[in-house]
Amino acid sequence: MAEAPASLNKPDATKRSKGRDLAEIAIAYGLILLVIWSPRPEQRVLWWVAAGGVAAIIWISFDSFAAMGLRRMNFRSSFWVVDAALAAAGVAIIAAARLHTLRLPGSVPAFAETYVAYAVWSGVQQFLLQGFFLARLLRIAPRGWQAALAASVLFSAAHLPNPILTPITFLWGVTACLLFLHYRNLYPLALAHAILGITIAITVPGPVDHNMRVGLGYLAYSHQRHGRHAYRLEQPAPRP
Repeated sequence: MAEAPASLNKPDATKRSKGRDLAEIAIAYGLILLVIWSPRPEQRVLWWVAAGGVAAIIWISFDSFAAMGLRRMNFRSSFWVVDAALAAAGVAIIAAARLHTLRLPGSVPAFAETYVAYAVWSGVQQFLLQGFFLARLLRIAPRGWQAALAASVLFSAAHLPNPILTPITFLWGVTACLLFLHYRNLYPLALAHAILGITIAITVPGPVDHNMRVGLGYLAYSHQRHGRHAYRLEQPAPRP
């Protein structure tokens, strides 16, 4: 895939040092890992600390909405990503139904209650992956694909030790970052992320992926405690 134009890859490169970008990445990622690997109730407080810290970095080092992919340009031309995600979801749902692993809430309101918040969280994750981490790595790495690979490693590592989500998020991270470099539009990627994430939640049994938990939550998962509500997706701590 062709490299994105230099003006998009490295906005305000003359005004920033690589050290500053590295520091912002380290601080934000450290806060995220702190939340993921903290027990409750401390985790709830640290969630807000991490959210505030990342928001502050974004505010102080704001590039532009366009640089973060929040723009209308290329929305239509990149919307095929959403269609592809829907097609993959359809195949997975049919397979899960035949394997008797499909888990659906009993009604449309129950489905919305369970997954609307997750869909929003998917968008936040996608913004962090491309709008925050990839944007800074593009000013550090000599080539776009190297920045995409580094961002994907960070993204997947935040899903450890989940053996299902870790490899899936790495593959999605690489794909999404390369697509972002080509189209520079975040919205279709966020929609595709939500579709694929919800598909995993309703097709993979809770005991297999521990209800999509990561970090300390994955290790502390108890099937006996949550098995009756296995279709519900509890909101995880912030992760890139």
